[in-house]
Amino acid sequence: MKKKVTSQDVADYAGVSRTTVSFVLNNVKRFSISPKTAAKVRNAAKELGYVPNASARALASQRAKAIGLIMTRSPEYIATDPFLPQILGGLLDVVKQNGLGLLVEWVEPGQQLRTYLELTRARQIDGMIVMTPREDDTGLKALEEAEIPAVLMGYIPGSNLYSVDIDNVQAAKAAVEHLIELGHERIACITNAARPYTSANQRYEGYKAAIENAGLAFDESLVRYADFNGHSGYDRMKSLLDNNLNFTAVFVASDSVAFGAMAAIRDAGLRIPEDISIVGFDDIPMASYVTPNLTTIQIPAKEIAEQSCHLLIQLMQGDLSQNRAITLPTQLIIRQSTAHLERRP
Repeated sequence: MKKKVTSQDVADYAGVSRTTVSFVLNNVKRFSISPKTAAKVRNAAKELGYVPNASARALASQRAKAIGLIMTRSPEYIATDPFLPQILGGLLDVVKQNGLGLLVEWVEPGQQLRTYLELTRARQIDGMIVMTPREDDTGLKALEEAEIPAVLMGYIPGSNLYSVDIDNVQAAKAAVEHLIELGHERIACITNAARPYTSANQRYEGYKAAIENAGLAFDESLVRYADFNGHSGYDRMKSLLDNNLNFTAVFVASDSVAFGAMAAIRDAGLRIPEDISIVGFDDIPMASYVTPNLTTIQIPAKEIAEQSCHLLIQLMQGDLSQNRAITLPTQLIIRQSTAHLERRP
């Protein structure tokens, strides 16, 4: 008796996954599979004489009716992140409007590939949003080839995944240019995170570009790398102060990190902005309530979340005509933490 051809036979013959075979032959439209791959699968099925049965067709058409939010941070950070409520609020508004659920997962650096593939294979979600992606995330390339729509809340150079972000470079430049316009020439920088995080890299590049475009000397010794939280901001600012680097202003690429930096400045017996001017980044709600009120870059956090979710839903519906990279505007909010250099005693 001739052996019955299976979907795995077709997958092996076409050089694709069994899931891809299922989606192509059962006309599942919510996942983006290239026409070339689809044609390869259909030709393989035809040559092998494979026909999907009714139960397999029904299974393939099922939907989880949920999307996933994947965060590349530790649970400890997530629990204290003041930026996260705005993101969750934007996502929940959209998923509720579309009758969907929201699954939230966190993943430690180095475990992204396994998490992405497990979520894809388990069919717990119909699509995923990856928040704060890292440039060293080896799982993103696999995610591009997986049979599940995905959107980056952030941007990775060279990635083919759809993304929603701000122009971190230009926003950071605007923050530093504000300090330069106030007469500051020795300007330190504390990043929001380690260099593998794209936002940290881009904000650093914006800081450096503003310094060099103004004809000022760029000094790498004035740069420190933080870790998303106020404690790291305090520690990095203390490092700058302890080394007597003679700076009059600092750009801190996260409000949460900036709050820690401000505490370190006060503990050193210095005043803000009389001795050191400081600009943050994010404009989280507390920025307008700390003393002095924090000058910062305002990010449309809720809109980033909403746009990411809308884009993902369109991809889930098979609409691949959307812009691959959506960039939203930012705004410099000037408050009390910055002052003209001439006002210093």
